[in-house]
Amino acid sequence: MGRPVRVDFVSDVVCPWCAIGLASLLTAAQRIEGLQLDLHFQPFELDPDLAPGGEDLQQRLMRKYGMSAEQYRANSEAIRARGAELGFVFDLDKRTRSFNTFDAHRLLHWAGERDDAQAQLRLKQALLTAYFTEGLDVSDHAVLVEIVAQAGLPADEARAVLGSDRYAQAVRQDEAHWRQAGISAVPSLVFNQQHLLQGGQPVDTFEQALRQLSGIVG
Repeated sequence: MGRPVRVDFVSDVVCPWCAIGLASLLTAAQRIEGLQLDLHFQPFELDPDLAPGGEDLQQRLMRKYGMSAEQYRANSEAIRARGAELGFVFDLDKRTRSFNTFDAHRLLHWAGERDDAQAQLRLKQALLTAYFTEGLDVSDHAVLVEIVAQAGLPADEARAVLGSDRYAQAVRQDEAHWRQAGISAVPSLVFNQQHLLQGGQPVDTFEQALRQLSGIVG
């Protein structure tokens, strides 16, 4: 048994490279027998200004990053292919809009406080699948409650959170903390509160980092 490795995974639930990074990290962790992975999801909003109902994804990204339609399609296909390698499905026909994710982050904060070490991970994975594979509106409260239930968490409690402002201040404080720490792009993975890796890194890269920090040799 090696040393525990804490990973603060700073990300958004509408960030494709965050989905890829998480799948890559978990695949790497599965390769290391005896690894104690202490995984915490931290909030980052790619589009905090989006109104209810969201915005056309292609138009927004083309405007935000100066992409052409051809570049957008090529980038989307590269993401789809990379996800497929890791067993994650990006349905490009269903993922057509970008949504505000603040309430999703409030629910992730709620899940992280539960007496269930895997609750936050299950909810994060369910949110990513709902958005990227099923094309669901992850800003809609009814949709979020369904996602919570699919993750095996109490829907009534989630509905109560969404109907209030609970965890709003905590999420804002966490977002500010990571911005002040220099995080401006996601995914950003902070290992043991010291070492930073960014982007959807290959499985081998994450495995090497986890082995070095845990002391578990291959």
